Amino acid sequence: MSDKNTSDIQKFIKSYEPAKFKMLSRGIEVRGIKDIHRGITYANEVIQRLSLRLTISHSAEMAMYGSFEVLDA
Repeated sequence: MSDKNTSDIQKFIKSYEPAKFKMLSRGIEVRGIKDIHRGITYANEVIQRLSLRLTISHSAEMAMYGSFEVLDA
């Protein structure tokens, strides 16, 4: 990860304040989300509000486990 994207991930973590997350090589996996739709919507709002170069990735399998990924754009 470049310094810019590492900084973006750290800004996201600080603002979103996930209770559980796992560091990935390209970002983080946010875990333990009870309302996945609301969680992803709020994550997108944080990314937009802070003008971060991050994207959200999710699948049906991740949704079953209440997780989604926040990755470098």
